[in-house]
Amino acid sequence: MGSWSRWDLDDLGGSVTSVVFVHGTGVRAKSYEKSFARVVSGLGRVRADIRVVRCLWGERHGASLGLDGVSIPVRAKSRGVGGDELLDEDDPLAVWALLEVDPLAELREFAAAAKARRGQGVRAGFAPGRQDPWQVVAGTARGLSLEAVTGGGGSLDALVSDLAPHLGTAGGRVAQEISRSLGGTPPADGIEPIAARAVYALAVQRAEGPHGDEEPLAVDGADRDTVVGALTAQLGGAGRGGFAARAAKGVAVRALNSYLSPLSSLAHTFRGGITEGSVPASGDILRYQVRGAGVRAAIREAVRAEIASGGGPVVLLAHSLGGIACVDLLAEPDPPAGVDLLVTVGSQAPFLYELDALTALRRGEPLPGAFPRWINVYDEQDLLGFVGEKVFPDRVTDLRVNTRQPFPRAHTSYFAHQRLYELLAPELPK
Repeated sequence: MGSWSRWDLDDLGGSVTSVVFVHGTGVRAKSYEKSFARVVSGLGRVRADIRVVRCLWGERHGASLGLDGVSIPVRAKSRGVGGDELLDEDDPLAVWALLEVDPLAELREFAAAAKARRGQGVRAGFAPGRQDPWQVVAGTARGLSLEAVTGGGGSLDALVSDLAPHLGTAGGRVAQEISRSLGGTPPADGIEPIAARAVYALAVQRAEGPHGDEEPLAVDGADRDTVVGALTAQLGGAGRGGFAARAAKGVAVRALNSYLSPLSSLAHTFRGGITEGSVPASGDILRYQVRGAGVRAAIREAVRAEIASGGGPVVLLAHSLGGIACVDLLAEPDPPAGVDLLVTVGSQAPFLYELDALTALRRGEPLPGAFPRWINVYDEQDLLGFVGEKVFPDRVTDLRVNTRQPFPRAHTSYFAHQRLYELLAPELPK
């Protein structure tokens, strides 16, 4: 298995710490390369003596529909199904969770309120023959740019690079919605941050492609707010990244509830495409339970190759299902020698131990004496991240980060979060 890093071993005049990056469920080559580049960049900003090594197991050992999806039933008729509220209106991430579902939902709520004011007799407030002020906003939205936004080569630059090609299309779509739904309505404050969030959400959606780029785009909440703040400023708003609590309060719940029934119906109608699209993520988990030996063998080989190369200490940095595989591997009777530290990120390994569902370690059994030091990173918004200190007292150290993203994006945004690397820097062996 090949390995790459930003730094050449000889140039550093001796051995360096090797970090073997093990991905999680649903990841394939394209998305792995993006995550790998983020890890190289993030670690490089805090520790220059790190060699980052690939361990891509998804292409060979990940799940796929081997019979072209013939097991998926074809639904002849669909019908709507009601549902309960999914979001807490007091959750500051409610709007972002909503915009993951429908990037224009908040803008439509704003337009509905403007039309209601017109129905109450509030006049538009501009003279005939003059340009409708909403068309001015729409025109500005069409010309939005991220040229002035820079992060000095970090995760912000990566986000700008991902979004910039799609900003024109996203701005045009928002401009169209503003013209259609707000034209001729009375002026109202607050459109700038709402329009900026809509442009951002649409650009993210387009960057991920029609079916998602195998996993959600990794975005740190601070970088998201910086981009939205820049767009808000260009639209004539306050130019700050966050949004007022009143904008989030109630809007997400009301708007999302209106979509529950039709979305449920659509989910049934397009079940085939949805199922096929979810196979890499959900299928990898199921396949690992009975075919996990291949994944563990790939990790073992990556460690063996680094040890054989004569490098320094080896660290396993593993995300999600990759963390489960690493714990299983290191708990086996013959674990690979030379691993100094295990870092699991957004992993379910402690939870599976509590369920008695790990492969090599039964519930109630302690970690083997030779098991390396274990650091477990989690985000409270990540529903797939668990803590391990109480599961394995004195053997696991939990580190909490806050990517300021709603779930599920919180699960895939760890490696875009610079604070992760700052916390890991002093923990990595030298």
